[in-house]
Amino acid sequence: MSLFEPIPEGYRSGFVALIGRPNVGKSTLVNQLIGKKVAITSPVAQTTRNRLRAILTTPKAQLVFVDTPGIHKPHHLLGERLVQISRKVIGEVDCILLIFEGCEVPGKGDLFIVRLLQDINIPVVVILNKWDLVPEVGSVERIKAYKDFIGNKDWPIFCCNAITGKGCSDFLESISSSLPKGPYLYPKNITSEQPEEILLSELIREQVLLNTREEVPHSVAVKIDRIEEISKNNKKGSNSKRTAVLATVFVERKSQKGILIGKGGSMLKVIGHGARLQIQKIINGPVYLELFVKVAPDWRRKPEKLAELGFQGK
Repeated sequence: MSLFEPIPEGYRSGFVALIGRPNVGKSTLVNQLIGKKVAITSPVAQTTRNRLRAILTTPKAQLVFVDTPGIHKPHHLLGERLVQISRKVIGEVDCILLIFEGCEVPGKGDLFIVRLLQDINIPVVVILNKWDLVPEVGSVERIKAYKDFIGNKDWPIFCCNAITGKGCSDFLESISSSLPKGPYLYPKNITSEQPEEILLSELIREQVLLNTREEVPHSVAVKIDRIEEISKNNKKGSNSKRTAVLATVFVERKSQKGILIGKGGSMLKVIGHGARLQIQKIINGPVYLELFVKVAPDWRRKPEKLAELGFQGK
């Protein structure tokens, strides 16, 4: 699809950042809006580490959603770099989706983000996610609490459930109309700008988050070592091809390595099986996945290791 095809009159396009505390549902919302999985999700806070661009093309606008790490008080160098990513995005987009957990009353972490956005000159749309968890009898009061919380800002408020999609279409028109008039920024059939190696490493890390104990997930990083197409002759004599993916999973302590591998390699098999099923959907073909686990002590605090894993500084 060419970027130079005729543009509908009055068409709009631009970048939309999803901003909020960790685990408010930013990545789930991106997947729901795009209509397929482009970002990993898990119940673990700070799942998102990379700045992901996901593209939604409608008859009226092309919206490039920028999913960001949750804004939080960092406890190590990796945390500092993740917050740097989110704060940098704020000055580079045309609109901001400020996402709260609507099922909770606003707190100090939310207030920090609101103050961060108070002096910006771009449109902000407030999303109260997880709205299905708010009792109907208290919903009006909850919306009023958030209106009072954001103060005199003219920020429209919408309620939704990012998992089911209920209410998600309601704010697309508001976002689209806030974007500048402009051409397609990406071909109409593109839904993600995620490099293949990053996407595959994230799918593997997602399975670690979903399957291991609480002490492991934040200490895990995944690096893709090699991706190559291999051929194999089957019993019928014909040649079949599949994609081989070799990856290293880094942890910070030997005890974490033991948890990740499991008794007789059982946990690593579960992680590998789940990741392979997800990767096959992306590659659209059979996949051979081999995982190695290595200990890199305190990697989240070491600039050289962060750089090797793709977490650059300012």
